[in-house]
Amino acid sequence: MSAALPVTPAGWEAAARAALSPEAWAYYAGGAADEVTLEDNVAAWRRWALRSRVLVDVTEVDTATTLLGVPRPHPLLVAPTAFHRGLHAGAEPETLRGSARADAIFCLSTSATTTPAELAAAEPGAPRWFQLYLRGGLDGGVRMLAPLADLGYEAVVVTVDLPVLGVRDRERALPWDPEPAPSTIAASGEAPYVLDARGLETLVAASPVPLLVKGVLDARDARTAVETGAAGVVVSNHGGRQLDTVLATADVLPEVAAEVGRDVDVLVDGGVRRGTDVVAAMALGARGVLIGRPCLWGLAVGGADGVQAVLTQLLDEVRVALALLGVGHATDLSAAHVTRAPWR
Repeated sequence: MSAALPVTPAGWEAAARAALSPEAWAYYAGGAADEVTLEDNVAAWRRWALRSRVLVDVTEVDTATTLLGVPRPHPLLVAPTAFHRGLHAGAEPETLRGSARADAIFCLSTSATTTPAELAAAEPGAPRWFQLYLRGGLDGGVRMLAPLADLGYEAVVVTVDLPVLGVRDRERALPWDPEPAPSTIAASGEAPYVLDARGLETLVAASPVPLLVKGVLDARDARTAVETGAAGVVVSNHGGRQLDTVLATADVLPEVAAEVGRDVDVLVDGGVRRGTDVVAAMALGARGVLIGRPCLWGLAVGGADGVQAVLTQLLDEVRVALALLGVGHATDLSAAHVTRAPWR
């Protein structure tokens, strides 16, 4: 990897902004309306303070965890995000190469510029999940699920927080018309299918791989997802891009984990920028942490090397945080290691 690559979250963001047009930046960096939730997603992790212990042997620390019952070397995943070709000519295969080098699961978006089959062919051995938007109704969703296992996808994440597209002022002020256009629900001309519990049961039954529900911001919805057979839930507000002023994910995670964490895996995304954020998320009950925009900035700045560097820097910070907390194994993190910060 190039020694010239940034080493801080702010550095990656600034370098990516310099590399992109104002219109492209508005598309990738923007949020809903006044972007209150977009900003608070980052700030909310700082409202948790870490409680450290000493006199513990942390000569070696272990970041390993399990996701859906499968051992993983660490809890990081690359979150599903749209249209990577707008950031790098190598598109999603380039992102996958970087994530694979960091031993991170890559979650391919339905709104990608690469099909599931093309991505599987690009890096056959790389760990990958698929994120599902329902196009063509419930039957269309079932058809999209059918080939995933044969293509090597380990899980599917169905996004449930997009019955309509959020109000995105930055995108409206600086419209972007990339070529080829991203295959978003809005761009497709199809009305989004509004998924209810019965429809979710149908998808769970039809999926050849474990299915997780993404877009949960309430413990009651997490319980509904479990009761319909979901293998996991992702606490997410769509990166602050849907409904502004909803709660930040760091504030919702504890109640969701308390409700269903014994029954399914709980994952979280939104605003994670530092290894301390990852450690706090795991202490609050998350088994996996999805990284969104930082990986996009890595892709824009350095391609696969940039994605790898972003994830590697985060993991290095996780290891340091575990050692300074006096925690030898990431799976030993618990609510005892966090408290509401006095500076909040």
